[in-house]
Amino acid sequence: MIRKLVLSATAATLFAPLAVIAQDLPTTSYLPLDTATKAADAALQACVAEGHNVSVAVVARDGSTKVLLKADNSGPHTTASATGKAFTSAALGRDTAGLAEFIASKPANEGLRDMDPRMVIQAGGLPVKIGNALVAGIGVGGAPSGEIDAGCAAAGLKAIGAAE
Repeated sequence: MIRKLVLSATAATLFAPLAVIAQDLPTTSYLPLDTATKAADAALQACVAEGHNVSVAVVARDGSTKVLLKADNSGPHTTASATGKAFTSAALGRDTAGLAEFIASKPANEGLRDMDPRMVIQAGGLPVKIGNALVAGIGVGGAPSGEIDAGCAAAGLKAIGAAE
């Protein structure tokens, strides 16, 4: 009995710091794969319904591509465009059209274009925010204009209840 008590006390002493450490770990919001897929599909369907063969990408906050959909007959450039726009929005937390205007408004901001080679600073990328948490970026590439790309991306956000 005493031996069991000593072993229990020793185990409690050894593992108590682990419990405290685990409780102190930060938690991070993220976009689940099924939600990212739902957003990408809604964006793709919105553009296809308008007759535009595009690609749609959802990039996680850490810059990794979660979803990439490519419409039938979309151009070979559309995947890089969509992914770059999504990456830019996820990294900077803002829409790519607004970012392009921000850079154009002040030459000192031009360096933002060269900050990361994965960035595409053209309309069509939107940040994905659930509540106040930036969890991803969605990008659309291949429609005749960035404004149309952005409209399709907005349809993706609407489908998952994300803030615009």
